Amino acid sequence: MDLSRVIIGPVVTEKAERLKAQEGKHTYTLQVAPWATKIDVKNSLKTFYDVDVTAVRIIKTQAKSRNLGAGKIMEKRHAFKKAMVTLAPKSKALDISAFQTISS
Repeated sequence: MDLSRVIIGPVVTEKAERLKAQEGKHTYTLQVAPWATKIDVKNSLKTFYDVDVTAVRIIKTQAKSRNLGAGKIMEKRHAFKKAMVTLAPKSKALDISAFQTISS
């Protein structure tokens, strides 16, 4: 299993930013691969971003579609999987742009 492909990117919404800015809690919302599990997300963050994770919550967001008539369907939002990650109080802040490769 390739842990470097688990985290796709951050989810940037008003609610995600509000959770990130809460006092005392370090909760980040990330888009993850469809096959990723809680353990995969935790191990990936520890390995590549060097942060301590206390909790991981996984949410599957369903696709949103609209019927156009004549049997045609338009997909307004694609289905994806996201993870809400809570970091330890003593952990450093999560910086998605600071991806570290594994040195053998």
